[in-house]
Amino acid sequence: MSIRTRFAPSPTGHVHIGNMRAAIYNWLFARHHGGTFLVRIEDTDRERSTPEAIQTVFDAMSWLGIEADEEPVYQSTRQDAQLAAVRDLVERGLAYETDKGSEGQGHAIVFKMPEESITFHDEIKGDLTKSRDDMKDFVIVRSNGTPVFHLANVQDDIAMGVTHVIRGDDHIENTYRHVALYRALGAEVPRFAHLPMIVNHQGKPYSKRDGDAFVGDFRDQGILPDALFNYLVLLGWSPGDDREVMTRDELIGLFSLDRVKSSPAQMDLKKLEWMNGEYIRAWPEDAFHEACRRQMVEHGLWRDDIDESYFKQVASLMQARVKRISEFVDAATYFFSEEYAFDEKAVRKRLNKAEAIDGLRMLRERYATLDPFTEEATEEALRTLAEENEGKTASFVHPARVAVSGLGGGPGLFEMLALLGRDRVVQRLDRAIEKYSDTST
Repeated sequence: MSIRTRFAPSPTGHVHIGNMRAAIYNWLFARHHGGTFLVRIEDTDRERSTPEAIQTVFDAMSWLGIEADEEPVYQSTRQDAQLAAVRDLVERGLAYETDKGSEGQGHAIVFKMPEESITFHDEIKGDLTKSRDDMKDFVIVRSNGTPVFHLANVQDDIAMGVTHVIRGDDHIENTYRHVALYRALGAEVPRFAHLPMIVNHQGKPYSKRDGDAFVGDFRDQGILPDALFNYLVLLGWSPGDDREVMTRDELIGLFSLDRVKSSPAQMDLKKLEWMNGEYIRAWPEDAFHEACRRQMVEHGLWRDDIDESYFKQVASLMQARVKRISEFVDAATYFFSEEYAFDEKAVRKRLNKAEAIDGLRMLRERYATLDPFTEEATEEALRTLAEENEGKTASFVHPARVAVSGLGGGPGLFEMLALLGRDRVVQRLDRAIEKYSDTST
């Protein structure tokens, strides 16, 4: 059997990560089996399915590197075929007209559910059955003459030759109806796989209230497409071992529905950030440099007089230390501007002490004449100073870091000092000494 899967979004202007995970699973399954991945835009809601909303779907797919193997199908163009299928059902007594509205509102068409129970095999959840007593006949064409989701979805899947329907488990109840429709239309029932829900830490459906929830949110916040792709695959699936960071080709080779879990998958933003950091570290330096440059331009921090070599050194220094591209500006502002903010928590912890300011004064004197002002030389000078004063190296390192960067953390202090250069470091030490001398106790 030649496998054909599909992603069938209803455009709303945003693409939720749950929908995109379904697209990824369909894409991976098709790629793993050498099959065909299709896209159908279910755009029958004309108010919401605007050209802009449809483009948002394509943009999200393109950003994540999910390409369709055939031209997209638009459900709105298939109404004639859908209604032809309905007429066939009516003629064969498998559907009937009924007055669902008030006088003059027209007649809806209702599908007649079969008398027996419906059973289907779910590739993730196993055999599922629903008693006939628990199922009612349902509308397939509204009184205004337009097909409803159930009929359009099934008829389009039949026309597109879809062999596997991989979608969220919120569709399980729909699937009982759809199986009945496939059989009534004389079509082979595809294989179904219902994916576990993505939930928050409380076990409730993950939404915008819980944090970033749409693909565009993650892109705007500096998450790399490969990192988000990799992470979404792991929300409900595992390779069977401890591997987490995997290439696209590895995921294609490993992916199978029998490793998809049936229980809900909890969204963990910290793990996503960790994974993103791993991808950032593995990124080619030139690509990371350009991403950092764009961030600086967007935040008004870029200046044409910034030395290119210096900028690249700063970016390379920060590459292993940021978990999102968007963190670069806040984490590296002090490399490019003297107008950087001081973290008040770091100031209280590291500078609001008389001995800290005294230590900065002594360090300032050592650094003012230090030549060459290298990573090795600055470290040796500080350690020697600490030994001479019978103090711990940390009692000089932490105050110096806050004084020259305004932050309590960051890259290695001595790498930072050497890159900033002696003159700027001494000036910043002077400024911190003057600013915080009166507040130290």
